[in-house]
Amino acid sequence: MKIAIASDHRGVEYKKEVIKYLNSKNIDTIDCSMENTPTDDYPDFAFIVCDKVISKEADLGILVCRTGIGMSIAANKVKGIRCAKINSVEDAILSRNDNGANVMTFNYTDDMNDIKMYIDAFIAADPINDERHQRRVEKITRYDNAR
Repeated sequence: MKIAIASDHRGVEYKKEVIKYLNSKNIDTIDCSMENTPTDDYPDFAFIVCDKVISKEADLGILVCRTGIGMSIAANKVKGIRCAKINSVEDAILSRNDNGANVMTFNYTDDMNDIKMYIDAFIAADPINDERHQRRVEKITRYDNAR
């Protein structure tokens, strides 16, 4: 398993902690925001992570920003990416089971122990485990491909 990860300038410490945590579990990481500055733009990092996932250089992506929303919006502009803003273990599981999410984002105001639980649940969850959910995701993909 390999996970691409990036943060905006305010989420650097959370990103470092997540990388350390994943590496301790023998999960390889790709740091896609190795240099952050106070004027960096989160969409740039979101696009890099998503490109790694789309090209299969990474199996999944993790994005960190103040609310998690901006990164999620940027990520979901990349064809083939289904990014979910995660606020709970249930969100993490259902985003994979029901929506086939391949990138997750969280805000860096959450407790790091909670974030680790979200990440574990996201990684462990099976993507799309039901025909009706597959059908719904296929509708989204068809719409995206037609544009």
